[in-house]
Amino acid sequence: MNHPLRCRCGKLQGHVVLSTTAARAICYCRDCQAYACFLGTPGIVDQAGGTEVIAMLPRHVHFAAGLDALACLSLSERGLLRWYASCCKTPIGNTPRDRKLPYAGLVRSCLEASSAIESSFGRRRIAVNTKSARSEVRATPIASTLAVLGLMTSSLGTRLSGGYKDNPFFAPDTGTPIKPVHVLTPAERAQAYGAA
Repeated sequence: MNHPLRCRCGKLQGHVVLSTTAARAICYCRDCQAYACFLGTPGIVDQAGGTEVIAMLPRHVHFAAGLDALACLSLSERGLLRWYASCCKTPIGNTPRDRKLPYAGLVRSCLEASSAIESSFGRRRIAVNTKSARSEVRATPIASTLAVLGLMTSSLGTRLSGGYKDNPFFAPDTGTPIKPVHVLTPAERAQAYGAA
């Protein structure tokens, strides 16, 4: 069973293969807040500064159309790769820089073509980086630990089997990102974090 993935204008489209290892979380870190400010797209963060992310293995993500609109940026030279649709500035997801760490955190805004978020990915049970929230948010240490352990177990199996190469964000032959990575300039970074 699949869940549709699309940018807000519909140019970039695909689907996510549903998996029991996917976990819904809200991340309140300053980096996610700065990323949302840099894109300038409303509705990415909630009132407390949280971004809802569905954590999963990258092999469950499939693009079907509009791949030319996919773009990539990083807040710093060593930061996460943050993928978005350049056509309408819809955030798609975050990945590590090294594809050998098989993780993709899809941002909810690219999964809203269907209203069945909860039936596809379960209830939202995890809140992370709550100290950076703009208002008081309850931390979920036990649920967060269990989710991380589940993802680590799946990631380890994928790494050992070589399945980490099945990653739509990286070229299969070279393991490099399929799009050039724009690292924010110091001025861009200062503006994004200042706005956050």
